[in-house]
This record gives sequence, structure tokens and C-alpha cells, in this order.
Amino acid sequence: MAEQREELHEDHREDHREGERPPLPPFTEETARQKARAAEDAWNTRDPRRVALAYTPDSRWRNRAEFLTGREAIAAFLTRKWQRELDYRLIKELWAYDGDRIAVRFAYEWHDDAGRWFRSYGNENWEFAPDGLMARRHASINDLPITAGERLFHWPLGRRPDDHPGLTELGL
Repeated sequence: MAEQREELHEDHREDHREGERPPLPPFTEETARQKARAAEDAWNTRDPRRVALAYTPDSRWRNRAEFLTGREAIAAFLTRKWQRELDYRLIKELWAYDGDRIAVRFAYEWHDDAGRWFRSYGNENWEFAPDGLMARRHASINDLPITAGERLFHWPLGRRPDDHPGLTELGL
């Protein structure tokens, strides 16, 4: 699977113009799943600058009750987020797609600086520019306190391994 993913990335580097972020809209089920996994992988790096590069320079966000515009605001938001949400691990799953839009559901686990664990659940609606950068992101998120023993996301920090179950397999 990793070899296939690397080949896919190589193919995209050869087939796209500078500044594009494949896969590009309009999305198929396969390319929408690829886009969702690429977003999950980026967010699991917890690197605000890297994540922000997937968005248009004037991208508009709603994250819970916070409204943001632009990459700098997104990077600043993510910096604050990952300073609060420690040992963050995320899984995204494709929900629907059409044209230049994708909907995903997600869950992530994290703890605060007092050691209290949470599982945050949510949905995101994404709209993409023709170059494959995300122009709009609307996220609705709820936090559920959990015990350390209730955690389900146990991979080492970073990318979720291909053999780790997704949300449906975990019953979430």
C-alpha cells in the first residue's frame, strides 16, 4: 500500500502544474477518498505551516464558533490548537462528494495539560478551488471526555498506519 501511495504521489508530481494540489476537482469517489486521507495525514503531522499550505491564501473557515480567513490565520489557529490538544491523533472518513465539494466525518483523541483525555467528533464540509486547494472549510465539533482506557487511537504520533482501523471499523 505504501508503494502504491508513493507511486500515486510520483504520478501527480509529473501530471500537475506548479501550485496545484492534486487530486483536483471534480472529484470521483476514489479521488475524494485520496483527498480526505491526505488531509488526515497532514493534520496528524501537527505542523501548522504544512497544513495551512493545503488551503487557498484567502481560504475561509468556520471551526466550531471561530471564523478565520487566510493561511496566516489558519496557521495561528492550528498552533494554538495543538498547544492545547496534546498527543493529537485524527481519523477522517469520506461521507459524500460532488463536483468541487467533499464532506467528511472525523474523530480525534487528545489530552489536555492536566492529563484529561477527550475524543472529539465532527463533520467538515470542504469546497475546493480548481487548483485543488481548499477554499472553504466548515467544521462542527463536539468533545467527549474519555478515560485513558477508552482510547482507541494507539498508533505512534504521526501518520495513521494503513492497517489501523478507520472510524467505521472502530464503531465510531
